[in-house]
Amino acid sequence: MNILDSFCLAGRRALITGSSAGIGLGLAEALGQAGAHVIVNGRTAGKVDQSVQALQAQGLSASASVFDVTEADSVRAAVDQLEAQGPIDILVNNAGMQIRGPLQDYADADWQTLMKTNLDSVYFVGQAVARKMIPRGRGKIINICSVQSELGRPGIAPYTATKGAVKMLTKGMAIDWGQFGLNVNGIGPGYFKTELNQKLVDDPAFSAWLVGRTPSRRWGDVQDLGGAAVFLASDASRFVNGHILYVDGGVTATL
Repeated sequence: MNILDSFCLAGRRALITGSSAGIGLGLAEALGQAGAHVIVNGRTAGKVDQSVQALQAQGLSASASVFDVTEADSVRAAVDQLEAQGPIDILVNNAGMQIRGPLQDYADADWQTLMKTNLDSVYFVGQAVARKMIPRGRGKIINICSVQSELGRPGIAPYTATKGAVKMLTKGMAIDWGQFGLNVNGIGPGYFKTELNQKLVDDPAFSAWLVGRTPSRRWGDVQDLGGAAVFLASDASRFVNGHILYVDGGVTATL
């Protein structure tokens, strides 16, 4: 096989959670451009359908799957339904959120919401999809981690806890499921211009600090993540397992 052919995703089906906007939609677009049929997921049918239409308008193959990734029964039912239509060859666990606040004043309800969305969802969807992949002896799972899987900042301790846990869950999945032919890896985005970070993007002082702190001297654009996602979803990464690929402009390399 020509090395470039190993990056092709033609004939594969990819489920991307939380993909109606932001990084998730960017990853869906990248996998679609590489030839995969992408399944857009979210909780709001209108937003999901709009994103599917936007992808289809680019000539990409896309469909919708509306379910809540934090509800185990809903996840299992949705995965069963999708598998009845065809195998899920690629899973990207992207759904996530941020709730900032001083740790000493943090509300229990916000802690639970963050844990359910950022960590429980990776376990629920990852397990449900892996149960289908294991009998086939193949499958690619990509968990979206963060530079906060390695680094902390004031006011985001609970978020950092979730992303550190996702990093280690990724490694655990690779250890348990690698023997069955699955590749489980993570992508750790740095600071990207997304809806989640819009307040930070609009803050001149923070942007100046971040650009000065980043060796590449800029914010990340969602398109910067596409190559990493295609690599980890494709045969090109067939011997890569339990790895976290940081796409951060060098933030984790410097003090």
